[in-house]
Amino acid sequence: MSKLEDIVSLCKRRGFIFPGSDVYGGMAGTWDFGPLGVTLKKKIMDAWWEFFVESRDDMYGVDAAIIMNPRTWVASGHVATFADPLVECKECKSRFRADKIADGITESVTTEEFLATHTKCPVCGKENWGPIRKFNMMFSTHVGAVLPEDTAENKELAEKSIAYLRPETAQGIFTNYKNVVDTIYPNLPFGIAQQGKAFRNEISPRDFILRDRECSQMEIEYFVAPNTWEENFEKMRELQHEFLEKIIGLPANHLHEYDVPAEDRAHYSKRTTDFMFDYPNGAEELMGLAYRTDFDLSNIARESGKSMDYRDKVTGEVFIPHVIEPSIGVERLFLAVLSTAYSEDEVNGEKRIVLKLAENLAPYRFCVSPLLKNKPELVEKAKTVYDQIRKKYGNVTWDDSGNIGKRYRKQDEIGTPKCVVIDFDTLEDDTVTVRDRDTTEQTRIKIADL
Repeated sequence: MSKLEDIVSLCKRRGFIFPGSDVYGGMAGTWDFGPLGVTLKKKIMDAWWEFFVESRDDMYGVDAAIIMNPRTWVASGHVATFADPLVECKECKSRFRADKIADGITESVTTEEFLATHTKCPVCGKENWGPIRKFNMMFSTHVGAVLPEDTAENKELAEKSIAYLRPETAQGIFTNYKNVVDTIYPNLPFGIAQQGKAFRNEISPRDFILRDRECSQMEIEYFVAPNTWEENFEKMRELQHEFLEKIIGLPANHLHEYDVPAEDRAHYSKRTTDFMFDYPNGAEELMGLAYRTDFDLSNIARESGKSMDYRDKVTGEVFIPHVIEPSIGVERLFLAVLSTAYSEDEVNGEKRIVLKLAENLAPYRFCVSPLLKNKPELVEKAKTVYDQIRKKYGNVTWDDSGNIGKRYRKQDEIGTPKCVVIDFDTLEDDTVTVRDRDTTEQTRIKIADL
């Protein structure tokens, strides 16, 4: 397994991921995706959308607003419960998430339990802690014509203008449930899917993009009859494995299921299975599968006064559907893909770094090069080949910098599966050299057969 620092270095060196606002010194918990990173990220998201939405007849997509009516987060329970255990060092005033710096404790930790671990402050090394406090992780903002002085002088005006950046994409699905039912009137069971940004004011962002303050999520709320939730939960669990292993290419032996005990489950969940992945820094949650019962729709009905009932087309039975929710963070999946693909070996006695990305995920499927860039006839022929391949595959790159060996090393590092080289033989017989990323083997192929 690769080391996290090696992946971080590669990401910045080759244009996958940069620290957010890097030119100004960065901002903790934020990251910018560069040219190759945004392409890989989009391919991961497109693969998920094709597998779970476009290839099925029972899935529908939405794209809800990021800033929603604040009542949304009251009804969902986020205002009251979306909190992490915060602890402050009395010596240096540094603040941490308690369950992430002490061994053997959970999010429900008490002050007494934390102090019993005798944890030292990661900053100053002292052991002098204040009490555990619950820190709500939602980012708040003010909506409308509210001036800074208004928030201080007019409390009522300030409170009315408060809104939140969504901490999850799920509520945008739930608030559109009735819209989808009224316009599409789908048969049960059916799902509503969404991809988009979510924001969490993490106390201690860490481990690169594994825990950050702004992330992309891919979530499905799958609406089912109450008495069928267990069978639909199992079907969705199997689909998650198929997607992660067969479509994305994660190794099955690095994926583990963890049934979350009741005391550690989210407030809305009656059953949760976390899919854990063996990252370079240890096993961490990759995605979750939750049975949310009718918690969200019932709360919306109560808060809004509008019916969330569904009438079964066959039996005529009226009920509020229950929900199975698969939820995955794109950045966590992105890091799992890189961790799996990252490899080091030797070629001709030299160390080589290679990203063995699946062809459907690689930022570029081909790199086209003239053997020598100072030979116009080779460059012209290479441009012709480049245009032909690009028309068919789209994601093709051109590289004529440095010698051919350096070009190969660069393309290996960014995960390009095939390098196509145009040389002097090409001008004679219309064949090119195709070099394989993983095996480094080279084959002569007719241009027409590319």
